[in-house]
Amino acid sequence: MSTVLAVIPARGGSKGVPGKNLAPVGDAPLVTRAVRECRAARLLTAVVVSTDDPDIAAAAHAAGAEVIERPAEISGDKSTSEAAILHATDVYEERHGVTVDVVLLVQCTSPFLTREEVDGVAAAILDGADTALTVAPFHGFVWREAASTGGQGVNHDKSYRPMRQDRPQDLLETGACYAMRADGLRVERHRFFGRTELVRTDPARVLEIDDPHDLARARALAPLLDGGQHGLAKAGAAYAGYPDYLPTRDDVDAVVLDFDGTQTDDRVLVDSEGREMVAVHRGDGLGIAALRRAGIPLLILSTEQNPVVAARARKLRIPVLHGIDRKDLALKQWCEEQGIAPERVLYAGNDVNDLPCFDLVGWPVAVASAHDVVRGAARAVTSAAGGAGAIREIASWILGKELSPS
Repeated sequence: MSTVLAVIPARGGSKGVPGKNLAPVGDAPLVTRAVRECRAARLLTAVVVSTDDPDIAAAAHAAGAEVIERPAEISGDKSTSEAAILHATDVYEERHGVTVDVVLLVQCTSPFLTREEVDGVAAAILDGADTALTVAPFHGFVWREAASTGGQGVNHDKSYRPMRQDRPQDLLETGACYAMRADGLRVERHRFFGRTELVRTDPARVLEIDDPHDLARARALAPLLDGGQHGLAKAGAAYAGYPDYLPTRDDVDAVVLDFDGTQTDDRVLVDSEGREMVAVHRGDGLGIAALRRAGIPLLILSTEQNPVVAARARKLRIPVLHGIDRKDLALKQWCEEQGIAPERVLYAGNDVNDLPCFDLVGWPVAVASAHDVVRGAARAVTSAAGGAGAIREIASWILGKELSPS
């Protein structure tokens, strides 16, 4: 398995927009938005924020990113993003004893970055490209001032104005997301080398925040562009008419988890012998371990009768009920045996077979990748998709500062 690391450079100093990386857009600061989308991406191994600012570090950690302290010598106005990426990659490798294969540069000053774009540039490198970046279709005529002749066409001859369909397709670099082979970056010291793959994105979402006017535009656009995009945690509450807040330790006595599509991305790999394999998220394991240490009863409840489910439960050291036709009846019986009131149970699921359990418990939670009907029935919806850290996110709601970063 390749190690794919996303690095979000977020230094504290900003002359154009003071405190820019902590500026709120929509429901969250810019650095939080970037971390959230990276953590929801399927192909990333880890997300780190490189910063010299303690407030940015605290926000990044709260959003679920690992923080790497950025040295002063590469934190100035003229410091390059490449310097921050190389430093963060070296620190991450030394800290975790791994070799990074693919490294991403993710800019939190692009507030409408999506997890699909993150996965798109990562996939391009995993598929054989050396570098990749996000681009958007651009149909404008570009001009440049010239002292001798006045305005000069850059991407066109000003004496000839072909119709749009007759012009070559121009693509605008969005500035949101880049990916590179880590070994190539170390040699070339630049984000573009070898074969560069262009990952097309929605031009309506392209915006880079460089001055206060950009920030004002982003805040005005957020209600339109954020709608339904992130599976924000509070969205489900609005749909179902629940109070608009997230559960804490005071609200929850037990956590019950679906498996396929909730702790995984719902894909199954089958080998030539018919054995099934799934991918899980290390952050989910950390979240479950933290809930277990906090003394919160846990259960995995799955319709599938599958050795993979049982093996994962053993690894996490929590009980499992699988091969269950009526999950709601099994859940009700488990609550009675444990002496736990169902209205004090948080149940996390992703598909329609979880809806009967949603009706039973006090805290039905859908992962961001859940079926629309399931998200609509949920009391809360995670920012992260199934298999991309959704369970760790739920643990952070419940435990808050008690959830150890390790």
